[in-house]
Amino acid sequence: MKNRSLLLILLITISACSPKLFKEKWTKEKAPASFKARFETTQGNFDIAAQRSLSPKAVDRLYQLIKNDFYTDIALYRVITNFVVQFGIHNDSVINNEWEKYKIPDELVLSSNDSMTISFARAGIESRTTQIFINLKDNERLDKLTYSGVAGFPVVAKITSGMETIHKFYASYGPEPAKKQAYILREGNEYLRKEFPKLDYINSAYIIK
Repeated sequence: MKNRSLLLILLITISACSPKLFKEKWTKEKAPASFKARFETTQGNFDIAAQRSLSPKAVDRLYQLIKNDFYTDIALYRVITNFVVQFGIHNDSVINNEWEKYKIPDELVLSSNDSMTISFARAGIESRTTQIFINLKDNERLDKLTYSGVAGFPVVAKITSGMETIHKFYASYGPEPAKKQAYILREGNEYLRKEFPKLDYINSAYIIK
């Protein structure tokens, strides 16, 4: 009985000392009218500029994710030459599951998916959560592409510097890692580093002045 009590105290202490990696109140935070952010990657840095009027709810989510360190040690798991770079699955399945509960409401496409713009990935009605992609060319067809009852991919931001970094990301795996999302969600970067060791990563992302 004594040992059980000590174990309970230890678990409570560990829990109290551990940083909380998700808070529901983060999902209610409103982004400023515009903001800039820097992404540090294994190939160098790139900066983005986001404009809330383009897709208010999605830009709010992008701001929430960046501000609260979601994009840390995040694999660039889908790099398709002359198409897109996609990322946004966290190494921690618990964090993925928490954010997944808070879907981004669907919005109209107000700006075209031109080269070096950024949009949230989605697979149906109100399915946007944490995954985003960078357009590597003018992808106007993504403005109206209809899939599972929803049309188009609203742009949320654009690359303002570091375009050369974007084109350095390892692309030879093509779509293969993206076909293994179930494994990535379950096993995280341990799986990716074993099966796709040459992938690049977002080391960190943060808001800049």
